[in-house]
Amino acid sequence: MTPELIERARAVLRTAPVVDGHNDLPWAMRAIAGYDLDAVDLAADQSHRLHTDFDRLRAGGVGAQFWSVFVPADLSGDSAVSATLEQIDFVRAMTERHPEHLRLALTADDVESARAEGRIASLMGAEGGHSVNSSLATLRALYALGVRYLTLTHNSNVPWADAATDKPVHNGLTAFGEEVVREMNRLGMLVDLSHVSADTMRDALRVAEAPVLFSHSSSRAVCDHPRNIPDDVLAALPGNGGVAMVTFVPMFVRADAIEWTYAADANMTAHGFSPFDTSPEGQAVQRAFAEARPRPVPTVSDVADHLDHMREVAGIDHLGIGGDFDGTPFTPAGLDDVSGYPALIAELLGRGWSETDLSKLTWHNAVRVLRDAETAARRLQAERGPSIATREQLDGA
Repeated sequence: MTPELIERARAVLRTAPVVDGHNDLPWAMRAIAGYDLDAVDLAADQSHRLHTDFDRLRAGGVGAQFWSVFVPADLSGDSAVSATLEQIDFVRAMTERHPEHLRLALTADDVESARAEGRIASLMGAEGGHSVNSSLATLRALYALGVRYLTLTHNSNVPWADAATDKPVHNGLTAFGEEVVREMNRLGMLVDLSHVSADTMRDALRVAEAPVLFSHSSSRAVCDHPRNIPDDVLAALPGNGGVAMVTFVPMFVRADAIEWTYAADANMTAHGFSPFDTSPEGQAVQRAFAEARPRPVPTVSDVADHLDHMREVAGIDHLGIGGDFDGTPFTPAGLDDVSGYPALIAELLGRGWSETDLSKLTWHNAVRVLRDAETAARRLQAERGPSIATREQLDGA
């Protein structure tokens, strides 16, 4: 990767910065500092403990960031809802504290305005249907607080949808799950299909009245992991108008990283930590395991292989980037933190991607999907009011 390609990549990002679909900084801040923005100054270098700070976001050419207001699936019911509200509160507090860097974005116009002001658009996505506790009113409340996508599941099934990494129970979406998708479309909240089973993806695409999103998923044909997207689903995206955002999580990038990651997760569990633990203590356990058993390290080229294949199947108008920084303990070489996006763009330039195509990948596709969801919502709101259906009524549960 030559200096010339890197400079060309930076030039692309100056005109079409990255809209990144997924960053888990809020949960990392909860784990390491109890959300204390005095204890962790994100305007200073945090490379010793986080993938993310404002200087590195700017160095990476990030123009808009979906912050994941994730809570783990071992929280349920009102506990999951409360923890999600705390995550939202942190994102809003961080955005208000740093107006020189961030601007809260609720619409596509807000994203464009933030870019014009030289600020990073600050958006929110909730990761897992457990965050709404099977309540459409709670879903609407999250939307009112600024959440602009909901990932239908995390790693475990919810009562109305199957996850990619759990045993199938519903064979996709239940009747209530379909109603969740319809209500999200009516609101203008993007339906995020990362983490869900392939049958849930297909059901959601069948029901959806607006474009869907994969906030952080790669190609299953390139790396056969259930968290990745099968080709038939990628091929259906043009008909829906949605966007699949390639991710950097090693076991979703390269097949030889899958077994290693499962072993690392088991080691974390044996030491009393969640595999997703981002505390200093949990990360020390992860590092010790990696030192004792060196991990397969994907490269920027491996990530680009996914994008090449996804472009061939879905088309350039349906691709984006969702790194999952601060949500994974390990990253590909060259994509070490949020400053790494120019390396990926340079790799794609070297493969012959045009600057026009790259600007779609980084900026235009994601902004279009936001805008199209808003347009669909205006139409649907003119046709029907808020749904008051319950899971008990629709699923007989």
